[in-house]
Amino acid sequence: MHWTLLLYLFAALLVLAGLAGTLLPVLPGAPLVLAGLLLAAWVDGFVHIGGWTLSLLAVLTIISLIVDFWATAHGAKRVGASKLAMLGATIGTLIGLFFALPGLILGPFLGAIAGELLHQRSLHPNTLGHAGKVGAGTWLGILLGTALKLALAFTMLGVFALAWWL
Repeated sequence: MHWTLLLYLFAALLVLAGLAGTLLPVLPGAPLVLAGLLLAAWVDGFVHIGGWTLSLLAVLTIISLIVDFWATAHGAKRVGASKLAMLGATIGTLIGLFFALPGLILGPFLGAIAGELLHQRSLHPNTLGHAGKVGAGTWLGILLGTALKLALAFTMLGVFALAWWL
């Protein structure tokens, strides 16, 4: 098999892993997409993809990383989440990975609630209501961040494809 084809296949695998990484928090989504696109451009000898396109893809990658942190923090901050709630959401997300899609949906929510309850150290009805609000806000922030990261990853693919064929 020709090395060029193997390198293009590896580039495609990096892009696919990156797209999965926009949904799964254990994989760095946009950086993997960028690595795959950069590899494809390199294999081509940068004939179709030049410095301006690669710079734009790098900027979109950086924006994606910023969006990831901002959306989660913003969602949690709007509802008054504690640092323990944020830690709980992160741990809940990691544990949720072992339970497929339901775990990815419920993990951050339940983790944020547990973290907020640990922060409050009380099971008073007001505390339970606030913890639920924190869980929902954190979860919505993660959902918004995921949607934005996915949109940015597909924008990166579109920019690459447009530059390749123009």
